[in-house]
Amino acid sequence: MKVILKTDVELLGHMGDLVEVKPGYARNFLLPQNFAALATTKNVKLLEHEKRVIAARVKKIRHSAEEVAQKIASLSISIPAQVGEEGKLFGSISSKDIADAMLEAGVEVDKRKILLDKPIKEIGIFQVSIKVHHGVTTSVKVEVVPKVEE
Repeated sequence: MKVILKTDVELLGHMGDLVEVKPGYARNFLLPQNFAALATTKNVKLLEHEKRVIAARVKKIRHSAEEVAQKIASLSISIPAQVGEEGKLFGSISSKDIADAMLEAGVEVDKRKILLDKPIKEIGIFQVSIKVHHGVTTSVKVEVVPKVEE
């Protein structure tokens, strides 16, 4: 069954793509969730107009993602952590900790978008990559400092 995607569907395609899927997948998931429309002759003719509208929407989303990326790149966050001997942390700094610190700084980022190879386990300054949108990646400066005891 051929359908036209109205939104990006992971592992299937992007907005405006004409894709072939199994009838059950289209009938039970894509169509009820309004992720796709049937590829009838009328809808295929409307696809060209939809592609122009979708291209404008994608351009707008990408522009806003680039603005967010610039905001993130200028951001420097500090995360206090308990430190043992030789600057080793008790535990580690994960992507969730970085996302929480960024939220406190006024930028909301999903923790799954933070590209951290391995958790941070020592004090210091680190550059952490963040995938803001498809094709838009930036980095934030994360400084891990010893927690000051009161």
